Parts: sequence; structure tokens; C-alpha cells
Amino acid sequence: MQPTDILLALAVVIIWGSNFVVIKLGLQGLPPILFTALRFLFAALPLVFFVKRPTLPFRLLAGFALFQFALQFTLLYSGIELGFPPGLASLVIQLQVFFTIGLAVLLLGERPHLPQIAGALIALAGMALVASQLDAKPTVIGFVMVIAAGLSWATANIFSKQMGKVNAIELVVWASLLAVPPLVVASLLVEGVDAWIKAATQLNWTSAWAILFQSYPNTLVGFGIWSILMRKYPTSTIAPFALLVPVTGMLSATLLLGEPMQWWKIVAGMLVLGGLGVNLFGTRVGRWLNLQRAG
Repeated sequence: MQPTDILLALAVVIIWGSNFVVIKLGLQGLPPILFTALRFLFAALPLVFFVKRPTLPFRLLAGFALFQFALQFTLLYSGIELGFPPGLASLVIQLQVFFTIGLAVLLLGERPHLPQIAGALIALAGMALVASQLDAKPTVIGFVMVIAAGLSWATANIFSKQMGKVNAIELVVWASLLAVPPLVVASLLVEGVDAWIKAATQLNWTSAWAILFQSYPNTLVGFGIWSILMRKYPTSTIAPFALLVPVTGMLSATLLLGEPMQWWKIVAGMLVLGGLGVNLFGTRVGRWLNLQRAG
């Protein structure tokens, strides 16, 4: 990779990792569903007037919008609001990788490889360690909601697998627009008009900055750069950078929010990242070893 592209990939990792801190800050003045709706409203506007709709069947676009944006982030924001630490959330949501593998087996008839199964078992050991350390009921519920957010992300990945080649910016902008109406309705039904009024009267620069950061650097810039790099280089070159997202997420939460870095978080992080690494590199390492033996 060219040095500038490495820097761009690292910039995306930092943006996506620190985003969990921004979520925590934004939730101080906004209810989670309304916060999610505002994020995708601004991600869609004004670009939706200048970017054409992707040439996809509507069911794929709508399904992606529902699971990737509306459900995933409502669950993630709600889990963090209930007290689940944002740094830890950046780690737990990476279970989406293994949920995607499971759904692909069930729905698309794909066959998992041994490294994928081994990686999932290692990562699940990390999740079991996290679960064993949670004692407050709201935090446990938040943990379950973040796991559900990962499952929603994985479901969106199944929709993505059926899309073929598509322009990432077109997809993000139009899926953001489609995510807004159900989020607005859900916010009115669940959080109520009073929550909207309270959020409007208490709106400050922190809340406004959190919304804009979610919409532009995190959603549009992050996905845009990632899409360019994915088209420019092999997936095997770019994908490993995603392993750094929970690392930057946990570090930024520790540095900016004072989230404690207990021993079990470090061990759980090593297990989850180790499982992701086995999933990502295990098959290639096995092939390399076979070639070495054959040679």
C-alpha cells in the first residue's frame, strides 16, 4: 500500500473507533432512537439531491437500511445508554463477523471453514468473560442489546452479499434516507413527544457536534474512504485494518471518558481480536503451510 493510503485507512480506524465515545457524549442530551434518526437524516441531506439512487432492487436497499442503520444503531445506542461501556461496545459488536458467517451458512448455503469455526469459539470465550464480569442488571441488558446490534449488522451483510457491485456513497446516502421514517415513527411511539421537546430545549454544542460527527466524518467520510481503498486494493490487504477499530475504541474510551481498563477487558479483547485474526488469516496460513510442505 502507498503510505498515503495507509494513513487514510488508519484515519478511518480512528474515526470509527472514537465514534463510540461520541455516541456516549451525544446520549447525554438525546434519547437513543431520536439520536439515530438525526444521524441518518443529516447523512442523507443534502447529498440525496445530488447522488443518484443505486440500481438495486428496493427490497435489498430497504433491508440494508433497516438492519445496517435503523436497527443496528438503535440497539447500539440504547445499550450504551443503559450503561454498557462504549469502549467495550466497540469490541462486542465485532461479533457481527461470526454472526455473518452463521447467517451465510443458514440462508445462503455457504460452508464454514475450520479457521472460521475456531475463530468463533475463541471470540465467544472472550464474550463469556465479559458476561461473567457484568453484575448490574441494566448493564447486562445493554450487553445483550449490543450483541443484538451485531446480529442486525450481520443481517445487513447478508443483504450486501446479494447486491453485487454497488457505489458505496450512493448506498449509504439512500439507505440513510430510508432509515429515517421508521426511526422517527419509533421515536415518537417509544420515546414520545416530551422527549423531543426536552431534547430541543436542552440542545447544546456537544449534542449538535455528536450528531454531525456521526453523520459526516463517521458515516460519509469513513464509508467513502473505505470503499475507495477496497476497490483499489485486495480485500485481504484492507480488511485487517478493521481489527484496529475495537483497539482504538477501547483506548479512546479510556483516555477521553476515563473508562477503566480492567484485566478482564484486556483478556477479552485479546480473545476476540485473536478469534477475528484466526477467522481472517487462518485459511491463508493453512494454504501457505501446505505449499511449504509440498515444496
